[in-house]
Amino acid sequence: ADGKCFGPPVRASSDLPALMPQPPTITLQSPKDYIIDPRENIVINCEAKGKPHPSFSWTRNGSHFDLDKDPKVTMKPSSGTLVIDISGEKAEAYEGVYQCTARNEHGTAVSNDIVIRQSRSPLWSKERIEPVVVQLGVSLILQCRPPAGLPPPIIFWMDPFFQRLPQNARVSQALNGDLYFSNVQMEDTRSDYICYARFPHTQTIQQKQPITVKVLDNSPAGQRRPSFMTPKGTNSVATVLRGETLELECIADGLPTPDMSWNKEKGDLPSGRFSFHNFQKTLRVTEVTEADSGDYRCTAKNSQGLAHHVITVMVKAAPYWVGAPRNLILAPRESGILTCHVGGNPKPTITWSVNGVPIESDPSRKVEDDTVILSDVQTGSSAVYQCNASNEFGYLLANAFVNVLAEPPRVLTPPNKLYQVIANNPALLDCAFFGSPIPKITWYKDQQTSILNSDPYVLHINGTLEIHAAQPLHSGKYTCVATNYLASKENHVRLEVKEPTRILKQPEYNVVQRNSKAVFECKVKHDPTLTPIMSWLKDNEELPDNERFVIESESLTISHVTEADEGTYTCIMNTTLDQDSASAVLTVVEQPDPPTDLELTDQRERSVQLTWTPGDEHNSPIQKFLVQYEDSLHQEEAWVNMTEVPGTKTTVHLDLSPYVYYSFRVLALNDVGFSDPSLPSKQYRTNPAKPDENPSEVEGFGIKPNNLVISWKELNGLQSNGPGLQYKVSWKQKDVDQEWITETVANTSQFVVSDTPTFSAYEIKVQAENDYGTGPTPEVVVGYSGEDLPSAAPDSVQVEALNDTLAEVRWEPVHLSAVRGRLQGYKVPMERSLHKEDSQPEEAQVLVFGENKTDGRLPGLHPYSLYSLDMRVFNGKGEGPPSARQQFETPEGVPGQPASFRVTEPSLDSLTLVWTPPEEENGRLTLYTLRYQPVNTTSELGPMEEIILSPNETVLTVSNLKYSTRYKFYLSASTVKGSGPTVTEEGVTIMDEGEFVLAGHTETPYTTSLLTPSPHPPLYKGTTPPSLFPPRTPVNSSVGENGAVISWEYWGVNKNVYVEYNAENSKEAWIKKLVNGTQTYLIKGLKPGTSYRVRVVAKDHLDQTIHSTDELVITVPAMPSRQLDIATQGWFIGLMCAIALLILVLLIVCFIKRNKGGKYPVKEKEDAHQDPEIQPMKEDDGTFGEYSDTEDHKPLKGSRTPSNGTVKKDDSDDSLVDYGEGGDGQFNEDGSFIGQYSGKKEKDTAEGNESSEAPSPVNAMNSFV
Repeated sequence: ADGKCFGPPVRASSDLPALMPQPPTITLQSPKDYIIDPRENIVINCEAKGKPHPSFSWTRNGSHFDLDKDPKVTMKPSSGTLVIDISGEKAEAYEGVYQCTARNEHGTAVSNDIVIRQSRSPLWSKERIEPVVVQLGVSLILQCRPPAGLPPPIIFWMDPFFQRLPQNARVSQALNGDLYFSNVQMEDTRSDYICYARFPHTQTIQQKQPITVKVLDNSPAGQRRPSFMTPKGTNSVATVLRGETLELECIADGLPTPDMSWNKEKGDLPSGRFSFHNFQKTLRVTEVTEADSGDYRCTAKNSQGLAHHVITVMVKAAPYWVGAPRNLILAPRESGILTCHVGGNPKPTITWSVNGVPIESDPSRKVEDDTVILSDVQTGSSAVYQCNASNEFGYLLANAFVNVLAEPPRVLTPPNKLYQVIANNPALLDCAFFGSPIPKITWYKDQQTSILNSDPYVLHINGTLEIHAAQPLHSGKYTCVATNYLASKENHVRLEVKEPTRILKQPEYNVVQRNSKAVFECKVKHDPTLTPIMSWLKDNEELPDNERFVIESESLTISHVTEADEGTYTCIMNTTLDQDSASAVLTVVEQPDPPTDLELTDQRERSVQLTWTPGDEHNSPIQKFLVQYEDSLHQEEAWVNMTEVPGTKTTVHLDLSPYVYYSFRVLALNDVGFSDPSLPSKQYRTNPAKPDENPSEVEGFGIKPNNLVISWKELNGLQSNGPGLQYKVSWKQKDVDQEWITETVANTSQFVVSDTPTFSAYEIKVQAENDYGTGPTPEVVVGYSGEDLPSAAPDSVQVEALNDTLAEVRWEPVHLSAVRGRLQGYKVPMERSLHKEDSQPEEAQVLVFGENKTDGRLPGLHPYSLYSLDMRVFNGKGEGPPSARQQFETPEGVPGQPASFRVTEPSLDSLTLVWTPPEEENGRLTLYTLRYQPVNTTSELGPMEEIILSPNETVLTVSNLKYSTRYKFYLSASTVKGSGPTVTEEGVTIMDEGEFVLAGHTETPYTTSLLTPSPHPPLYKGTTPPSLFPPRTPVNSSVGENGAVISWEYWGVNKNVYVEYNAENSKEAWIKKLVNGTQTYLIKGLKPGTSYRVRVVAKDHLDQTIHSTDELVITVPAMPSRQLDIATQGWFIGLMCAIALLILVLLIVCFIKRNKGGKYPVKEKEDAHQDPEIQPMKEDDGTFGEYSDTEDHKPLKGSRTPSNGTVKKDDSDDSLVDYGEGGDGQFNEDGSFIGQYSGKKEKDTAEGNESSEAPSPVNAMNSFV
């Protein structure tokens, strides 16, 4: 809807419809105080309107101004504006007070009094100005006093060259133009203090004669507290008019120069309207109001004291409008009021005129001070009333007409006008009207009869109907009716309420690098009945006409972005009713421009200051500057980084080296990257000088027994400091009274001294020198000439075995003279034979002991072994001759676990065990210990049985076992030192119906080790091992279904040793078991089919780990499934019945045969070879324990039954063959001793092919199987 300024109806305004009568109204006039330029024609404006158009006349100085009598004065057509041609005339002749009058048949309007004055710029009067002579420190005022001009001139002080004289807190110009010195100084002496006055209308400048000031110091003024030079005294008064600018000034003398400050007593300085000028000496307050009156205090303060001056400000006011009288349009017999509401100080006097004539008493009008009351007006009483308000500071004059008319209503708004608004916005339906008397306005919607004058409708006085927040339901046809007593008039308009246009997704802030792509998205929703127009602006202007800018339906894409594309991009969606817009900023970043204007300042012998101007940052702040240099003397075109400078600094102090031709350049770095290098600076050459430093890394060593090589790190070009760089190499034998020997060399980093004694200490120094002198005193370094092989071996070498794995060696050290070099230690090559009789020793291992040792431990030895060793000293050159060979034996130790262990040949009541001796017997085996126990279906263990076996046995059949039962077996070997680790295995007897299931592994049990033990003991330089465990400590394991035996080597004392384990890949904590005092541990409760990580850890008393072996991964075999119970299966029952019937038939046949007394081959065999088991055994037969002939299937305690179940008297365990000391003992393929048991078994097996046992159910079952 079209916006309107709501006010009275049209009838009360000055904008009447065309052709309606109207009294005159002044529309343009010249200012009251009109200063003219005497060089131009005088133009006095006076324009007015009215119906009919008014005529104009003028008065001058209160009298009628007859234009016809002065040909120089003309009036513009249809206007009251005067044009006075002053060519050939003086403008002064037309100075005066002018007033314009505009009249028509309905009234007369008058203008303000216009005072015409000519501008003036008089010359300065000639005067002789005597020089001003003052003493140092006194105050001084140089007066300007320009001639009075119209308007007043602008004052300033300059020298003859039109350069402003310097002003400061001590010297400043006052508001009146005078130049004030709070105290004069010697620099104030000059002869060209000139005051200039510029007259603005004529643009002329007048100058005063120069003033000479001479300052003497023969009687200078002392320091003093401030006193005011202007205004004088402690109080003054200032008057200012309302609305003008207040300027208060305080200038004080004093030494030192006082500081000025201002405050308002009983209040604050007016916020936002005050300011300080002239070095705090002037307080300026703009747009003064009555509230600004009061006391203002200025304070002058220096080190000697302070002074105050209070200026009382009084605010006066020329007349000003509070409410000017307004034009009236009245119908006949109506009443009205004209009000002339003005303010001022002092209160203005108000006078009224009508048509330019003082008002007279009339029954139809009454004057009451600032009000004229009109009543019962008549046709033809139209007039123009003048209100004049004046006081001593000025006046106001206003014209207001009263137009008496009788007119029927008119609706000025076009009919059937369509209004379209956006929902939730105000809708303003116009009903512009005119009529006299004022018509009454009513509104209707659609076919309703009710008047719309309640929420949400608001009817304004000008006839406009407003809907505060229009909604779609407000759409429709509206009717406006204007009525007065003369007639009524109606008008129809339509309202449509549309959905608003909204940007759903606004473009976002974009930071892109130059030459990349920027995309702004702008998604919009709008009313479907409106046609949208999408447009984009850049910085509120149209986009550049460039193909890089691509506008799509909902986006703007800018390709190959440049710096010129930076700015604010605005997406605008326009419809005919509304628009929505959103903006986003595009910032283009790139690497900075290179710095410029490199300048070298503060140039010194060893330093220079480099300054530069940063280049454009390209919207990415510079983080730092990189300063590089080029040395064109030593390495041309090679730029070297010298220093970095923070991005906020543009200067750096550079330390320089002598004898360098420097050029500098600077690079800038921001988030995008480094700029290109700046142009190089001017070359800066430093003078040569003697070296500041000597070569570094000086050392002396020999490469032959009779030489000394002196080496150093050469100085580079920057370090040389000058031409002719050489090195003075000096040496002498240490602790020998001799002079330094010196040689000078160049372009090398070493010098060889020949014919030196072997491995002698030398004092060495290397000093740099060039053509300008030598470097500082060099540091003396001690070096040694070359070494030779030692010439002697250690004496008195003795070896003693401390236990089965540890021995100690002692020796006498070699004299240092025989070492012939730097003693590095002693080497002990050591070889092992498994037994004394072995002819092929193992590969030698070497132990190393420190140079200060005279004894040492030999750890990691094998028990029951023969070792031989010698000892030799070594230095940097190599080893000396060996000592005499020494041999020693280690005592027996505990054996290792059996190398293999398996269960074979299961039967109803027996299991056969087969094993091999330990790989590490560590002595003479004395026996094997076998223990076994049943395991029930819940893995619970039964009672333990134990059998002691001879050391040469490797096979054993355990009888009298329970059928279909799992048994767990434990086997260990022993020497005289004790029992070794145990190996375990499990087996299952078969069911008595003839089927069996083996449980566990029937393969050879396996052992694993983290590391394969080395055949050589580790090398130690000390006498004791460095930790609880030897390097590469083997951790061994033997694994069964639910347990693992862990063994290790351990030497430590007073330490806590733990076996730690957890499931592989588990994140749970390690399970710890304390195992102090042992070197084996059985881990129980392991889950079958699971892999575990195991390690052995030693900890101190604070529970801190001091050593840990590597982790060993062991896998527990999966538990075989329990034997299926087939006793209830049909086919099994049938089979058992058939077998039982067959056995019964066999028994009957045997019974018949026996009764007949016949013989059969089995019986004959039994007669020829009677079973020894039924023979009584004697204690001297060499057997173990007693024999039991009971048939209750109990274990044979203490028995050693061969696999065929027979024992012969010749098979004595005391045979020397068992110990390898005689007889025809046999060895199997792997060299292990078998003895007579194995031979007997093979023999019996061969014989058994021809034999037969007595029939029995068990034998029959075995035969069947």
